[in-house]
Amino acid sequence: MTSTATSIPFRANAAEALSNSPLRAAMRNATETFAKKRTEATASLPIEEWRTQASDTRLRVLENLGEYVDRFSANAVRAGAKVYRADNAESAVSIVGSILKDRAVQKVVKSKSMVTEEIHLNKYLETLGFKIVETDLGEYIIQIAGEGPSHIIVPAIHKDRKQVGRLFSEKLGCEYTEDPAALTKIAKKILRDEFLSAKAAISGANFAVADSGSLVIFTNEGNGRMCTTLPPLHIAVLSIEKMIPSLADLPKFMRLLPRSATGQMLTTYMSVITGTRKAGESTGAEELHIVLVDNGRTKIVAGEYREMLKCIRCGACLNACPVYRLVGGHAYGATYPGPMGIVLTTLLEGMEKAHPLLDATTLCGACGDVCPVKVPLPELLHKLREERVERGFTPYLERQGMVGFGFAAESPQLFSLGQTVARVFWPLAKKIPGLGALERMPIPAQITFGRSI
Repeated sequence: MTSTATSIPFRANAAEALSNSPLRAAMRNATETFAKKRTEATASLPIEEWRTQASDTRLRVLENLGEYVDRFSANAVRAGAKVYRADNAESAVSIVGSILKDRAVQKVVKSKSMVTEEIHLNKYLETLGFKIVETDLGEYIIQIAGEGPSHIIVPAIHKDRKQVGRLFSEKLGCEYTEDPAALTKIAKKILRDEFLSAKAAISGANFAVADSGSLVIFTNEGNGRMCTTLPPLHIAVLSIEKMIPSLADLPKFMRLLPRSATGQMLTTYMSVITGTRKAGESTGAEELHIVLVDNGRTKIVAGEYREMLKCIRCGACLNACPVYRLVGGHAYGATYPGPMGIVLTTLLEGMEKAHPLLDATTLCGACGDVCPVKVPLPELLHKLREERVERGFTPYLERQGMVGFGFAAESPQLFSLGQTVARVFWPLAKKIPGLGALERMPIPAQITFGRSI
């Protein structure tokens, strides 16, 4: 049970990423910038107090998730929306497809949404003949490149401006430029035309307010607001754990999310959408359909990994993770990369598929230190690694090696003998195929640290 044909090939993906110098440079520059800006944005503030308050709110929601989902649904319907419950990905995409088909829609503009990536909504709708246009600039870039997002906040984090310039020249037929402002202007013109002609839009939501039935959307480009106000039909797709109790709880997340995600004091655009367009209003959707996606979350919230669902998708743990910063998001072979992605992918897709991702962590704890809602990522990762061993999802030689080490560690004489043998055979071990990493490891010491004291 050490591996299967369906397991994510993380080691191979990581090796390929590490050999890609432009990728490594782009990842290093972007993640270091975001980490630095987060530190600056949280300095001299009661950040630990805010984190505790936000964590308590999220945990309170999870402890009564069914009640909050019911309350949100009732209030959203009262405000004019239609609410659907989707138990799994297949149900969710089918609901969205049916809504669009019933209204003879041909094109859909779309705001960034990780849960729609999780359920592979775009691919499904395209098989039905719909044209899907991503309107977040990063999502638009990777859409025309035929790729998935490499970061949950900055989808095209792995691309530099030269790569984007070549991509635009090849796919859009424009003159090559690597000037970011010029590239943005090219995309802006194309997307404006798409907005103005679209009859339907799909968005996610950062939060869903139970007491008012409102959707809350944060964006920095304004595309989310364009999607939710211009087309007459708006479909919001969000996972059930996005609930917060009331609008009074929103400010604590308004302070934390942008600081943690991009180092901003506040997000550029925040939209609070409650129901459909009312009489006398000039903007807003005439129809609002809200699809609440479970896809395994009810099972998670009832188990020992419940706190993973506190996550507000800020991406801070990705920017702090030494593994993610080296290999980027595509190496994880899943919708969600980085520390939060390892845990969430394992819980949503199963240990059989995701167990190789549990090697993609140093257990340094940086992810837990920066999480704005105090998701105990290091503890969850450690617990999943224990479960992986218990269920036999580790290589045979690794398991036997650990058994041997445990046996030797109980005997000072055997441990000392092992050190001597290791020193003799270390040069030979480095030549064994697949153990090249030993070149970077120090030779075993002649005496232990304890004995040296």
